[in-house]
Amino acid sequence: MSNQLTIGIVEDEVIIADLLSEMLTGIGYHVLEPAARYSEAIELIENEKPDLLLLDINLLGQMDGIDLAHTVRKKFNIPFIFLTANMDSSTLERAKEVRPAAYLTKPITKDQLYTAIEIALSNFNTESMSPVETHSAPASTATSVFVKDGYAFRKILVNEILYLESEANYVAIFLDGGKKVLVRSNLEDFIQQFDKTQFIRIHRSYAVNRNKIDGVFPTEVSIGAVKVPVGKTYKEELFAWLGIDAR
Repeated sequence: MSNQLTIGIVEDEVIIADLLSEMLTGIGYHVLEPAARYSEAIELIENEKPDLLLLDINLLGQMDGIDLAHTVRKKFNIPFIFLTANMDSSTLERAKEVRPAAYLTKPITKDQLYTAIEIALSNFNTESMSPVETHSAPASTATSVFVKDGYAFRKILVNEILYLESEANYVAIFLDGGKKVLVRSNLEDFIQQFDKTQFIRIHRSYAVNRNKIDGVFPTEVSIGAVKVPVGKTYKEELFAWLGIDAR
């Protein structure tokens, strides 16, 4: 259906890293080889491009997990969850500055891990990871979206999406290859996370991926063999968006 979610672990205790890896694999995620220090973590992120990080606050070396979190915020657009055995007040204040998706206190259970990841990815779908420092570059436009698939999340690439349809309290995502995925959301909120030049609403119940349109007609657009209706109130905006003179 979609790409398997990839999770990176940054943890300097081998036993804990192995336990986390085992739990994550059991849930259904792809787990990368753990990193134990700042430099290893940066290399892991740059080379492997994980979708989410489990980040221990205490790491080997002079740079700790909070230092790493600042770098993740500035350079990479991925959510992270802090892991800690204990946290004094000064460390907590430092940790709060980088706004982690969640905190997990060791020892960690599989249920706690699953819940924290579910919350982190659900929030990441709908909230921009805005930078902490004022000189930081803005977060990049989403190129993927995380969707619930059984007990795990999966990643869908934006360029796989053909069109979207509102179905009661859900959005149906229609993908290349005839696949369909349901996400609990409303259509307007769902398309807000994407590049405004890529998706447009063409009907009260439909939005389309501009790159997938291969035919435009007075009352519908074609995407391959599928015809998607165009509502009267959306027609003018659609034609202008596509650079079509409707006169």
